[in-house]
Amino acid sequence: MAKIVLIGANHAGTAAANTILDAYPEHTLVIFDGNSNISYLGCGTALWIGRQIDKPDGLFYASKDTFTAKKAEVYMETEVKRIDFTAKQVYGVTKTGKEISESYDKLIIATGSLPITPKIKGLDLPQVCYVKRFQDGQHINQLLDQGDIKTVAVVGAGYIGVELAEAVQRRGKEVLLFEAATTSLSTYYDEWFTQDMDKVLKDKGIALHFGELVQEVTGTDKVKSIITNKGEYPVDLIIMAIGFRPNTGLAAQDLETFSNGAYKVNLKQETSKPDVYAIGDCATVYSNALGTQAYIALATNAVRSGVVAGHNAGGTPLESVGVQGSNGICIYGYKMVSTGLNLKAAEKAGFTPLYTQFEDTQKPAFITEDNHTVKIRIVYDKTSRRVLGAQMASYQDISMGIHLFSLAIEEKITIDKLKLLDIFFLPHFNQPYNYITMAALSAK
Repeated sequence: MAKIVLIGANHAGTAAANTILDAYPEHTLVIFDGNSNISYLGCGTALWIGRQIDKPDGLFYASKDTFTAKKAEVYMETEVKRIDFTAKQVYGVTKTGKEISESYDKLIIATGSLPITPKIKGLDLPQVCYVKRFQDGQHINQLLDQGDIKTVAVVGAGYIGVELAEAVQRRGKEVLLFEAATTSLSTYYDEWFTQDMDKVLKDKGIALHFGELVQEVTGTDKVKSIITNKGEYPVDLIIMAIGFRPNTGLAAQDLETFSNGAYKVNLKQETSKPDVYAIGDCATVYSNALGTQAYIALATNAVRSGVVAGHNAGGTPLESVGVQGSNGICIYGYKMVSTGLNLKAAEKAGFTPLYTQFEDTQKPAFITEDNHTVKIRIVYDKTSRRVLGAQMASYQDISMGIHLFSLAIEEKITIDKLKLLDIFFLPHFNQPYNYITMAALSAK
């Protein structure tokens, strides 16, 4: 029997805890978490803020009681201050100031990520918000309920920023969306797709301020305006959404880290110290598209890493199969999904990327209802012809199609292998010459 200590109990930590408690009940599990709640689905925050769901209760899928019922020892609202890796001891402090120490045989670090906070004057004003925890969603909801909050600036047009821009606009506020890049969602999608999303946002009245860098926030006791390299704009509330950084301050001086500070791990989620694992947003992942370690902060990656670490800590050797960074977004009903690398990312990684694309309706033309246009682009390497990534977009729900390309990347499938792939046809679902087939057949 081993004693396992887990630091952090959100998505990665919850997955690790359930794996250990369900599959290895003979072990002792001790959990530390600095928050008052567990397993909050932050991806649902925009739905809650935009009142597309009635209440946030369903955004939680585990709790302290879930774990204690399985015989875990759980310390909530307890900050881990120090780890003695030589003595295998963890030291924490509760919100009441009580000091706690726990020994371990195996240690799993799941401290997640933190919002990036640039050094810009005025970001300490009370109407400047970040979005990560359940409490952050509560705070933004309360501010949006105030009658004097009429104009809101969202800084960052990645997934979270775009989702929040929609959510705030649904609350009847004027929204200004700021982004340093020249388009939204540029990390995951090529311009052929992002220009469509930009139009969706603009058509809903969201003011797009792309290619602008925020330099200052003005105000004394509350926000007055936001200043960029191109102008000054009066606003009442600012929501910062420029990304996340790994939360690794606890052990960065003791464990080997990646270029951005994330803990480096192998395929078993093991760190540079024996019996110490790192999972979720505080750790690296293995990118099958790149063929090397990378940092991709996604809840799906976090959950899988937690399962892998849970089994290894429990005594069953298990390796990750790597990730592709598969993702999706739905804004005002327009759906975009991608996996692997877009053109810019592929070029940056040293590939000589080519792409093939196709656009058609989901179903035959004689189907007149629920039959939207679908766009698809497949990125592949010129030399090896290996599929590197794919992007799809439509008002149709085409989300399941991206999983095919995720597996293709993982298995190093070439674009030529997809040309005559067995894809079924029935007019209720698709076309006889499927857009996946047609895109692959069009490849150079």
